[in-house]
Amino acid sequence: RIDLSAMVRRSVATLYSHLVTRPTGQALRLGIESQIGELGELCVSILDFSHVAIIDYSCADEIVAKLIRRYQSDDRPAEAFFIARGMGEAHREPVEDVLLRHGLALVVEDDDDDCILLGDVTGLERAAWQQIQKRGRLAPGAVAKAVGLEDDVVDLALVSLARKRVLVRGAAAGDYLSLRALLAEG
Repeated sequence: RIDLSAMVRRSVATLYSHLVTRPTGQALRLGIESQIGELGELCVSILDFSHVAIIDYSCADEIVAKLIRRYQSDDRPAEAFFIARGMGEAHREPVEDVLLRHGLALVVEDDDDDCILLGDVTGLERAAWQQIQKRGRLAPGAVAKAVGLEDDVVDLALVSLARKRVLVRGAAAGDYLSLRALLAEG
């Protein structure tokens, strides 16, 4: 769990609960990348916005978009995935805007402890993601059956979701796991 407000207190001199300016976002992102580097090969990082009063668009771009893009790249330093927690309406607009602008997606825990998907996803991708989110782990054929579409169409959506880092492809079974299921498996 990465408490963004606590990290900003350690990383930059600013109002602790206000994530504004590109340099503040860059300092936080570098701090998060450093923590991920210490954790090793596979991790799910919780980006905790609970104590953040505001985040501007430039800071959201530096923290969220650049962080996700870094771990989507082929030369990523680790297998890192992200879940946002404590994200209120003041955070949602700038974060979703940068996600849409960059073609990215992010799993967000809502106030009811359910997960939703923000960002650039198709209707099919959202439906497939919701099926896996509900069950924790599913084979592509089971997802196709649940959404009522052909396997090959659903396979493309699942590959896209895994590339966007909002699902994890199981190593041996060829199934897909939700990020919450990956956390539960420890």
